[in-house]
Amino acid sequence: MTKLKDLKKRYMEDADFREEYARADDEFKLIEALVRARTEAKLTQAELAQRLGTTQSAIARLEGGRVSPSFATLRRYAEATGTRLTVGLVQADN
Repeated sequence: MTKLKDLKKRYMEDADFREEYARADDEFKLIEALVRARTEAKLTQAELAQRLGTTQSAIARLEGGRVSPSFATLRRYAEATGTRLTVGLVQADN
């Protein structure tokens, strides 16, 4: 049976795969940051939804990566969790 790390190593040799993997990794980092902000604020999805004027299911979709949030939504999410949104651009690894 192939180990996951060996499979990843083999796929990472492909430039297209590496690019998609990096893109997905960035999305996972954002999702992780959202969930961390909410949990550190000691809020349930339902409580956060109430603060944002939306539904718990909308928060679940956001935290599950099933929607692409707008900048305004991310800013409101940050404010509701007592955090601050920061955005940055860094040089691409080419």
